[in-house]
Amino acid sequence: MQKNVTIDINGQPHRQAVEPRLLLVHFLREVAGLTGTHIGCETSLCGACTVLLDGRAVKSCTVLAVQADGRSVTTVEGLAQGDKLHALQEGFWEEHGLQCGFCTPGMLMCSHDLLANHPTPTSADIREAINGNVCRCTGYQNIVNAVKNASRKMAKRVSARAGAR
Repeated sequence: MQKNVTIDINGQPHRQAVEPRLLLVHFLREVAGLTGTHIGCETSLCGACTVLLDGRAVKSCTVLAVQADGRSVTTVEGLAQGDKLHALQEGFWEEHGLQCGFCTPGMLMCSHDLLANHPTPTSADIREAINGNVCRCTGYQNIVNAVKNASRKMAKRVSARAGAR
């Protein structure tokens, strides 16, 4: 038995008949062809599959595609605007917040959720926000620095837009 779902992914509707047991992470990678969302543990421990579901960070290995029907998903591919990187992506680049890069999509997405709700986080806030995402390479300090960098960039952009009015 299959169920028709329509999921808005990075602003584009994706319609497909799927088995009710299909995980969102597999829908994203296999149906939508968006492989930036990584599959790590498939048990919700590593966070590599984190995406935004209606603006909130979720581990896509814990959500069924049918649960996302009619909802909006943002993946790491949806952060950049054309060739312009998101401030978080710039921060990770500038502060060396990645090494092997496997955890990076999940780190970016949970950090995005944090900054959307708490634009000037402390180091402790950042560490709390990323605590469900495992990185085996960086030791986390550069990730914290990257999120702080992004926070400053985003504040400057908001300030510049306000000054332009």
